[in-house]
Amino acid sequence: MIGLSLRFRLLLSFTSVVIVSVILFVLLSYLLSVAVTGDVRSLHNFYKIHYSLHPLSEEEESLFLDLKYLAKNDPEQLKDKQLLAQYNTQLKMEKAALVIRDNDTILYTAPSLSEVDLLAILPSYDMGNNMIRNTLNAGSRFFSYSKFDFYYSSSTNEKGSIFVLHERSPFAQVIRKLLPLLIALFVLILLLTGFLLYRYVTRKIIKPLDQLRRSAEHIKEGNLTFELKADSKDEVGQLVQTFDQMRQRLYDSIQLQIHYEENRKQLLSNISHDLRTPITTIKGYAEGIRDGVTNTEEKLNKYVHAIYTRASDMERLVNELLFYSKLDLKKEPFSFHKLELGPFLYNVADEMSIEFHDQDVELVWEKMPEQPLFVLADREKLKRVILNLFDNCLKYMNQQPKQITIAIEYQAEDVVITMKDNGPGIPEGDLPHIFERFYRVEPSRNQSKAGGSGLGLAIAQQIIEGHGGKISASSELGRGTSISFTLKIFEDRR
Repeated sequence: MIGLSLRFRLLLSFTSVVIVSVILFVLLSYLLSVAVTGDVRSLHNFYKIHYSLHPLSEEEESLFLDLKYLAKNDPEQLKDKQLLAQYNTQLKMEKAALVIRDNDTILYTAPSLSEVDLLAILPSYDMGNNMIRNTLNAGSRFFSYSKFDFYYSSSTNEKGSIFVLHERSPFAQVIRKLLPLLIALFVLILLLTGFLLYRYVTRKIIKPLDQLRRSAEHIKEGNLTFELKADSKDEVGQLVQTFDQMRQRLYDSIQLQIHYEENRKQLLSNISHDLRTPITTIKGYAEGIRDGVTNTEEKLNKYVHAIYTRASDMERLVNELLFYSKLDLKKEPFSFHKLELGPFLYNVADEMSIEFHDQDVELVWEKMPEQPLFVLADREKLKRVILNLFDNCLKYMNQQPKQITIAIEYQAEDVVITMKDNGPGIPEGDLPHIFERFYRVEPSRNQSKAGGSGLGLAIAQQIIEGHGGKISASSELGRGTSISFTLKIFEDRR
């Protein structure tokens, strides 16, 4: 079975509601009329039934039966206007009026009806008296009545009629006339309301759902660049917004996956390059020893020393790569402790004093805190960051006088440590990439010239971010490079 669309289901639902409402309204009106009148009649006349069946009260009906008895047994008495006046007086007490018709003339009429043109509105003779109760209009006045048609004598064709009229409220007549119109108006309003509700629901629900369907088709086809905009803040709007956020997260995830894949390829390429050079060197020296090139002890020691040096470089590269991988995969645990920053930096710099002396590097301390400054840090890993930054400065400073400046500044709840050298600087195009794995500014990527694995700054970034801080770089060609990173100030909350 073919499934129905949601739009068609809504249309079918609203149509069913309209039809059922109309049927129930008409049925209720009919049942109400039956309950009031006690008679079952056609639906066409249901709004006339009550006055047609019960035009008079019990007292009025009793007087009508007396007059009806006279008409059957002694109709000539109905020409006695004095007697008729007495009956009218009794009827007047019940808010009714008497009218006697003789052929085409009004023999007697109640004073309250003197201004009414009764001949024009009274029903014609019905000698079989099939319809003795009904209603009639006299201008703006509305009456219910009981009547009886008779012959004054059997020898003549003189016809007569008894009318007992009871004036009713004009409102009842208005309702009687307007009820079909009210029913039609009710149906029209119901149809219009259903149509407007259908349009509203279609615009507020069907349209966003159709948009979601098209978006899902785009996702199925692999297109994640489109954007969904919610037109409202209701549940449907929130669904559209959530769906778009899911699409954006999926797009970001795929882009990140692509980026990781490119990084993986680049990483394999860089590792292959950085390992190939020392392996080629080791292989060359080993072949020299095998071929007898090292015919003296001095040459042999030189070749062995070169092989050992290249093997040590490879070991250092592998160790740094393994350490970086652990940091990147969040598998390297951090052990945070309260650490006094000033003495810690002095001690790390003291360990490098020999290297500074050998390369004629001057170490300058600026903006050092006068009071003890404590941070929350992993001592060993933070030491590795400082040593990597020092090593980076030493590798690239190539002009005299060589100088490294260290400064400490406060920044809200963080402390900023800045390390600046007066080396050649980094080109603007290379600056955003220096914290990437294996990235080196020199195009040749020759380790023999500047040394290093290309992982030092990448490891420093991972460690600082593991501390909840940030690391950044600024540089100016010919005037040096500045590396800054932040650490959280330790707060004793005891």
